[in-house]
Amino acid sequence: MSNSELLAKREQILGKAQLFYREPVQIVRGQGVLLYDQHDQQYIDMYNNVPCVGHGNPSVVAALQQQMAELNVHSRYLHPGIIDFGKRLLDHHADHLDSIVFSCSGTEAVEVALMTARHATGGQGIICTDATYHGNSTEVGKMSARPVSDPRFRSIPFPQSYRPLAEGVTEDELCQLYLNKVEEAIDDFADKDIPFAGMIVCSILANEGLPDIPAGFMSQAAALVRAAGGVFIADEVQAGYCRSGHWWGYQTSDFQPDIVVMGKPMGNGLPLSAVAANHDLIAAFRSKTGYFNTFASSPMQAAVGMAVLDVIEADNLLENATSIGRYLQTELTKLQPDCDAMAEVRGRGLFIGIEWVNDRERKVADRKGAFDVANRMKQKGFLISNAGALGNVVKIRPPLVFKQEHADLFLSAFAEMLTEIKR
Repeated sequence: MSNSELLAKREQILGKAQLFYREPVQIVRGQGVLLYDQHDQQYIDMYNNVPCVGHGNPSVVAALQQQMAELNVHSRYLHPGIIDFGKRLLDHHADHLDSIVFSCSGTEAVEVALMTARHATGGQGIICTDATYHGNSTEVGKMSARPVSDPRFRSIPFPQSYRPLAEGVTEDELCQLYLNKVEEAIDDFADKDIPFAGMIVCSILANEGLPDIPAGFMSQAAALVRAAGGVFIADEVQAGYCRSGHWWGYQTSDFQPDIVVMGKPMGNGLPLSAVAANHDLIAAFRSKTGYFNTFASSPMQAAVGMAVLDVIEADNLLENATSIGRYLQTELTKLQPDCDAMAEVRGRGLFIGIEWVNDRERKVADRKGAFDVANRMKQKGFLISNAGALGNVVKIRPPLVFKQEHADLFLSAFAEMLTEIKR
C-alpha cells in the first residue's frame, strides 16, 4: 500500500494524528538500530529510546514468547517474577528508593507519582517547568498547557544557560535566579491557600531541549521543596535506563529524588512503566488509593523487563551510551565553525541536542530550519527529529545499541547535508 493510501485510511479510521516528516515514513520491520520501509529502504534509527536494546532484540522476543506461552495474568495472584524484577530494578536506584508500583505507560506512572505526592503531603500544589511534557491524561496534561491554567499547578522558567533569565551573571547567580522562581511558586501556593505537594522535573530537561542546567540547581530546588513540606519527583521516562551516561538522569544532574518515574525503554516496546519511592510513600499510596492496573505487575512485564536488564548489563550498554555519546557530541561540535546555524551542541550520554538558529549572535530560534534538517537527514536514511521549548533543537536519541560505525555513517551524512544547505 502506498504512503498516501495508508495515510488516507489512517485518518479515516484513527482521525488526523501527528506524524513525523513532510512525507511520512511507512516502517514495516526493524532490527537493532535499523528500520525498513515497505520498499526495503533502510534507515538508521536515531530517535527512538523505546527499543533501547534494539528493535526485535532476540533475547527480549524469546522472553516474551516463553512467558506468554506459559502464563500471563493480572496482579491479583501471587507470582515471583514481578517481585524479582522489582527488586532487581530497585537495586539500580539510590538506597532510599526501596518500593515500587508498576503501570503501563509514562502517563500512568506520572499520575501515580502525583497521587503519591499528594497523599503523602496532604497538599495539591505541583510545580513544573514552563516547557515540560510529562504525559497526556487530563490531569498530567495540565502541565503541558501554555500557560498552565489549573490553580493547582505552577510553571517556572526552566533553568538553562543558553537563554538565561539574566545575562552577564555568574553560574551561581544564575542558579539562584532560577531557585528564586521555585520559591516564588511555593509562596504563591501559600498566598492562594493551596497546600503544597511538590515539584516534578525531567531530570535532564529533555523536552525543554536538553539545556545546560546551572550547577546545583536540582539539588537546591529539591531542598527548597522539602523545606516547604513537598516531595521532589524525577521523571526518568526519557532520561533513565542508561540514556544520559548514568543509569538515571538524577545521577547525571546530581540530586536525590523522593519519587522516580520510569517508562519508555523498560519493556523495549512492551508497555511497561514504574514509580519508585521509599516504602512509607508507596504504602500510603496503596492504602489510600487501592490502585490496580489490569496489565501491570504481570508475569509478562516481569519477564520482558528482566530480559531488557539482562541485555543492558551483558552488552555493557551503559558504557556504550557514555563513549558513543561523547564521540557523537565531540564530532558534531567540530562541525560548528562551518555552520552558523549550529549555535550549540549539547549532550547527556547518548542523547544529543543541537540548538538550531538563524542568527547565532541574537540566538533567534529556527524551528523551520531544524525541521528541514530532520527531513533532509531522513532522505539520507537517518531518522531524527526537532524538539525543545521552541521546536528548534535537532534531537538525536538512538537506541542504546547504536555503535561507532553507525555514528560515523551519520556524521558523514550530516556533514554532507550541511554542505548542501550552504549551497
